[in-house]
Amino acid sequence: MIDVPDWVRNRARAHGYTAWLDQLPALVAAVERSLAIRVGRTYAGGTEAFVADAERSDGSFAVVKIYPNPQQAREEGLVLELCGGEGCAQLLDSDPACGALLIERLGPSLNDLGVPYAERLPILCATAAKVWRPAPDCGLMNGIAKGRSLIEMIVSTWEELDRPCTRRAVDYAIECAERRIRAHDDERAVLVHGDVHEWNTLRAGDGFKLVDPDGLLIEAEYELGVLVREDPLELMRGDPRTRARWLAARTGLDAEAIWEWGAVERVSTGLVATKIDLQPVGRQMLEVADQVARVDV
Repeated sequence: MIDVPDWVRNRARAHGYTAWLDQLPALVAAVERSLAIRVGRTYAGGTEAFVADAERSDGSFAVVKIYPNPQQAREEGLVLELCGGEGCAQLLDSDPACGALLIERLGPSLNDLGVPYAERLPILCATAAKVWRPAPDCGLMNGIAKGRSLIEMIVSTWEELDRPCTRRAVDYAIECAERRIRAHDDERAVLVHGDVHEWNTLRAGDGFKLVDPDGLLIEAEYELGVLVREDPLELMRGDPRTRARWLAARTGLDAEAIWEWGAVERVSTGLVATKIDLQPVGRQMLEVADQVARVDV
């Protein structure tokens, strides 16, 4: 019996991967054979893939991930290879046909450790920066394509969900995305993780590493925009732009670009979370998106 977390099941069904859910027991068995592992307990925190403990033939432990879309596994595997264990978890093995990755087993996440927001942000920022590096011609999505895909997703999902936030919030996110598309510069683009938050940042020795990279070739400000997206309630305790300014000062990047990517990501992620019933975070992000747009527009 394969235990699939509700969020993974909901997302798979929402994206048309019902057959993958039915085939998962057979896929797990195939991956156990191809990677010479024994799959153990399922991780409850995933949203896009089946994730579980794995014992290797030499007795060491790792983590196995099986994606419903093998392309996601190939892209994540590429990012992990490009990082080579720096900033992100080490890739140990893979089974591309099954959409499976075998990854270094890390410790608890920042969320599991209960690290408070004020201490989390510097850790997240520093860990993200370890990933940033030139990676021209690697084939990953660039800032132009990412901006366009976010606009398309926001418009279609907002309508599909019967408009769970205001038109003003959606319009503001689209305007910000269009400005970032126009600002894209291949010469400044670097490899970024793409989804840095407290659940994706895990203890590694005396530091931290990231898991579940999306992988993009884009301005580094995008990465920090994700940090502006996260912890929406804390963002509104004071001037909401304070976080973007702090991140810009710490990294030497552009505060306005960070803020704009945060506005886009807040709406897109809030809609995705609402679609798969990941609450209350989805509702909180969309409520804050409404408040921010009311002030900035």
